[in-house]
Amino acid sequence: MKQQSDFGIDYPIKRETAPQNFLKLFYPFHYSVGMAVEKHLSGSDLTRHQTVILWIIHSKGEDGHTIHRKTIERLIGEWYELGSPAISKVLRAMAEKDLNLISIRESKASAREKVIRLTKKGQTTVNEMMQRTEAFIKLISNELTDEEIANGMEFMSRVGAIVEGGFAGRKDQI
Repeated sequence: MKQQSDFGIDYPIKRETAPQNFLKLFYPFHYSVGMAVEKHLSGSDLTRHQTVILWIIHSKGEDGHTIHRKTIERLIGEWYELGSPAISKVLRAMAEKDLNLISIRESKASAREKVIRLTKKGQTTVNEMMQRTEAFIKLISNELTDEEIANGMEFMSRVGAIVEGGFAGRKDQI
């Protein structure tokens, strides 16, 4: 059995030491891995904000291509400290002829609400983002066993579900 990893994880891994071990992995996973994945998603043409907006549309939008502007504003606010004017500026740039990644239309329900939709070029860009990043992740997964991949995916899935379900924000548990 291992005694300690490159990141200072204490072995054997136990529930009692999980919080400390998790924090030891936070920086390498969130910043090193997360930023590398984000870099591959962005490629050479997209800014970080454009990448996140395309990802939000793809992952949270209706059929992966249509979403309300307010939803983008709420979700991007969880990643970056961007206000409404800054988000509008990024969206307008993404809709301009130069990029032509999205269209911005008034909602049928309210003229004040905007609906953002990927253009054909936007959908192609998202597909390229996915292919480029999947190739990068494949390089990583080639270094892992099938069991490590399965266990890691199950762990990340469960942690994501717990956090997105609001549990992690409950102060009464601390």
